[in-house]
Amino acid sequence: MNIPENLKYTNDHEWLKIDGNIGYIGITDYAQGELGDIVYIDIPDDITEVKKGESCGTIEAVKTVSEILAPVSGKVLEVNRKLNDAPDTINKDPYNEGWLLKIELSNPAEANDLLDAKAYKALIG
Repeated sequence: MNIPENLKYTNDHEWLKIDGNIGYIGITDYAQGELGDIVYIDIPDDITEVKKGESCGTIEAVKTVSEILAPVSGKVLEVNRKLNDAPDTINKDPYNEGWLLKIELSNPAEANDLLDAKAYKALIG
């Protein structure tokens, strides 16, 4: 199980990579493994901001649909639309090419509430 040390994690299996005041959001390796083969990503075309803990889209796998919950609040700068044509990228590379949203953090302190890699490992056992 791949759990990069440089990321922050939520109890709902999203990850956050912070670079200055820019954040990248995705789902963890554990989450993609639990979902199975991902077949569709639904992030609204008109999404302009995300709020911590609120849904910002869904991920559809062969067996289930799961909500994507924002780990922090911010202005949406980019949606990874490459996933529209290749949603299985999340299965293959959840932490790099499989990112979902790029945001400008509106309250960087919210990241302090997230789990570090050690705490996330403990969460998933």
